[in-house]
Amino acid sequence: MKKNIGKILIVSTIILLLVIIVSCCIGAASIKVSEAFKVLINKIFKINIGMDEIADSTQTIIWKIRFPRILVALLVGGTLSVAGATYQGLLKNPMADPYVIGVSSGAAFGAAIGISSKIVFNFFGLSFVSIMAFVSAILVMLIVYRIAKIGNKVPITTLLLSGIAIGNFLTAFTSLIMIFAGDNMNKIFFWTIGSFSGKGWEQLASVLHYVVIGIIIIYFYAKDLNIILLGEDTASNLGVNVERVKKILLITSTIITAAVVSISGIIGFIGLIIPHIARMVVGPDNKSLIPTSFVFGAILLIICDTIARSILSQEIPVGLITSILGGPFFVYLLRNKKREIN
Repeated sequence: MKKNIGKILIVSTIILLLVIIVSCCIGAASIKVSEAFKVLINKIFKINIGMDEIADSTQTIIWKIRFPRILVALLVGGTLSVAGATYQGLLKNPMADPYVIGVSSGAAFGAAIGISSKIVFNFFGLSFVSIMAFVSAILVMLIVYRIAKIGNKVPITTLLLSGIAIGNFLTAFTSLIMIFAGDNMNKIFFWTIGSFSGKGWEQLASVLHYVVIGIIIIYFYAKDLNIILLGEDTASNLGVNVERVKKILLITSTIITAAVVSISGIIGFIGLIIPHIARMVVGPDNKSLIPTSFVFGAILLIICDTIARSILSQEIPVGLITSILGGPFFVYLLRNKKREIN
């Protein structure tokens, strides 16, 4: 089985690379696959293969506009998928996604305040709106955790209910801000849908370290997460410090989610869909599920973003595409759950 999982990861990684190259070719300006391949090889590995035949404008489009945007989509899709897999395992809830404890509502609330304030400045590639979204999402997670904590334990049911309550509370305030935002209402609305328009190298660099460190930490605790799935009492008897692992994974998953959401806006359903697809392919073992979820999520979101920026003459938010795909999948999960109960 391990060999098969290795093959699945290799094949899916190759597919990811092909999707990246093809996505570099699709857009308002059509570019040949061979040209995209040559430009990427030249820029990444400094190998000059027929670059004299490629126009400077083509090189600029690929390297400065499309490729960095694709990498941002890769990072966001992979991160949301890993966070989704972690939440679903930790909360033992197949319907859980990265926004289950109010992270999305917190980020949207912070972004709404940032947009309404009309403050403009950049800090290491992050705009004031992104910084507000990131900080607000983290604060909401800490508040929810604090409310849910009973003694030295954090019951899963209490955590979920706290997240729903705080999330709805902040959604109401975000809507109130939108009502009085005037000309900024559309900006807040489009941020809550999610988009990679205008995203590039700066945004990628600003959150990359959060994501890399966070995913490494989550993977390190994959074995403990597997044991917790057997039941918290069983995990404790096997030597796992359940409350400590829950705290670390909750905080880490929220931080990486907040980091990528701060640059992309709210992109729904990726963290719900992908872990289920990956689980069907490689099974429930988180040591396999986490890397597979990352690659699958990256592939899906790159494809969705390519469709969003090329299907119509005017770009549409990528969050609309993921919601169109995610809605039917969510219904499918509910139907399956209903059959299990019956």
